[in-house]
Amino acid sequence: MTEKGLVLVVEDERAIADLVRLYLSREGFGVHVEHDGQAGLAAARRLRPVACVLDIALPGLAGTEICRRLRADGDWTPVLFLTARDDEVDRVVGLELGADDYVTKPFSPRELVARVRAVLRRTAGPPDERPVRRLGAVTLDPGRREVTVAGATVALTSTEFDLLAHLMGRPGRVFTREELLASVWGVRGAGRHPDRRRARRPGARQARRGRRGDPYGPRGRVHGR
Repeated sequence: MTEKGLVLVVEDERAIADLVRLYLSREGFGVHVEHDGQAGLAAARRLRPVACVLDIALPGLAGTEICRRLRADGDWTPVLFLTARDDEVDRVVGLELGADDYVTKPFSPRELVARVRAVLRRTAGPPDERPVRRLGAVTLDPGRREVTVAGATVALTSTEFDLLAHLMGRPGRVFTREELLASVWGVRGAGRHPDRRRARRPGARQARRGRRGDPYGPRGRVHGR
């Protein structure tokens, strides 16, 4: 039942939390649920999950603050945010704090599960046999998924690492926003999707710094406040 590891879900809307738990459990994940930010942060530190799914608007402690404190502790467990807000500021701030992805309510539980699996593939995939890349003082090791600048290790999220690797593999080339979204985030047609307008910026800033049938039944979407 827990062969794929434990996912921590921190969501104050219990119906949404229960649905997310159901879908993740069916995919073989163990799931621990908390309903407020303080308990969520304590659980993240105590349980050491393989991934955290955090609502942004939590009582007690915002999801962004949970992420910030984990990163300050040197904990780079993959984080996916859930947000119901139309304003993209929260999503941008969350990514800048070190989150790996986000899902906007209403969302499909199947999409959320797919995003969790994608983040875990990036962070714990098979060894990469590509050669170590060096550009100036920056060294990127694909096999170890490690980046150093002048010999000092730089902590990057999985998405930031993938973005930097993409850029270092093509030195001197200028990319459009849509090209980066398609190549790194896997988002096609980004220029037509209002929620993707700034998705490139947090990762880029960090990089510069160093339908077959649904097995679970009919497709649905999760709505939240």
